[in-house]
Amino acid sequence: MKRFHILTVLLLLSWGISAQNHFDIVVVGGNPGGIMAAIAAARQGKTSVILERTQHIGGLPANGLGATDIATREATTGLFMEFTSRIKQYYTERYGKNSQQLKDCSDGFHFEPSVAASIYQDMLNEHKDKITVLLMRQFDAEDQNITLRNGRIESICILNRENGEKELYQGDIFVDATYEGDLGAAAGVPFRVGRESKAEFGEPGAGRTYEYWKSLPASGSTGESDNAVQAYNYRLCLTNDPDNRVLFPKPASYNRNEYVSLIEDVWTGKNTQRAMLKVTDEMMEENRRHIAGGNQTKLPGDSWGIRKLSSIVKLPNQKTDGNNQHAAFISTDLPEENWPWPTSSWEWRDKFAKRLKDYTLGLFWFAQNDPELPEHFRKAMLEWGLAKDEYQDNEYFPRQVYVREGRRFEGVYFFTAKDALPTAPGKRPPLHGSSVTASHYALDSHAARKREAG
Repeated sequence: MKRFHILTVLLLLSWGISAQNHFDIVVVGGNPGGIMAAIAAARQGKTSVILERTQHIGGLPANGLGATDIATREATTGLFMEFTSRIKQYYTERYGKNSQQLKDCSDGFHFEPSVAASIYQDMLNEHKDKITVLLMRQFDAEDQNITLRNGRIESICILNRENGEKELYQGDIFVDATYEGDLGAAAGVPFRVGRESKAEFGEPGAGRTYEYWKSLPASGSTGESDNAVQAYNYRLCLTNDPDNRVLFPKPASYNRNEYVSLIEDVWTGKNTQRAMLKVTDEMMEENRRHIAGGNQTKLPGDSWGIRKLSSIVKLPNQKTDGNNQHAAFISTDLPEENWPWPTSSWEWRDKFAKRLKDYTLGLFWFAQNDPELPEHFRKAMLEWGLAKDEYQDNEYFPRQVYVREGRRFEGVYFFTAKDALPTAPGKRPPLHGSSVTASHYALDSHAARKREAG
């Protein structure tokens, strides 16, 4: 293995920075992309180091995103197919070929967070001679933390969060596997944050847009560009299994005023579905009387109990992947406050992560306990809680924010909506001879602003 020149080592030591060995590939971020890049390289005989900021590898699949959104599973190949196959094999061997757990894993595309983390670790362990995984290693996107020569990265400086010391890593290739794009930004790759205008690329949903759920842009949409970033949340591993359920705690920072708009939404059935276009005030008042009689909502598009606050996709062992509920005006997304995230420091990000956790816990505590909500709604909510066999070192709560959107690099090719939309009715999107992967999900976005009048 190559070594640093002795003069470089002496200089680094004088700066209080420890010198590390050279690797073929240096991966910043222990997210799935970084893990698979290291494994692919190892299978070609290359060495790599994964520098993960937290104490855990796996990114979002190990933090609640257990329901894989892909509509064309037949297109799954390569390392991702290997991952899903191992998930299916795990549930087959652990619970049996006729088990409910195997059925609920949906051919390996649905999985518990802890199982995803375990599978990733197994795959890495098979290449211990080639892959080094270092936890609690933070890269800050600042000029002094990166050395460039002729447009290529030579080395990066990393903060060891355990001892507070700086470490230097050299490599032939550097991989940015962060959700934010921190390494690429530090290297000078041009990027965008915020919303492009509809006019720039002709994208139908671009710019400032209002929509009913599963509908087309509604009145008030301008298509103008702005600095808005779609909301983040936590993907919650929930359960209604009494033996594995922990009820939501009331956070110390609880602020009831953040959630009071939910009260009228529950009583009237108001929601964001397109069906609301045909709902009158009289229909909502009739629904209020119906609920007051001890019944569930009957308004079109409305949900009751946990599904009023969270989308629910079933995972094995009576758990769920709980995402933001698009059909609700208030759910686990926290719009506006996340806008600075992509380009902010980790100090700022950590504060927002705590704020988002407290907001989320407060929302569910409110829904389970506030006396102004219907009693039978609160009772339905109390059936659900956090899974106590997940994230046991983090109060049963996901460790990582769902960063839906970070920096968008202007690379060799800039992906826009035209690459995902059919070239003509009944046709497929454009073909690219240089494609390296295939997937399928609808064009989608979450709220960029808090609830607005109208």
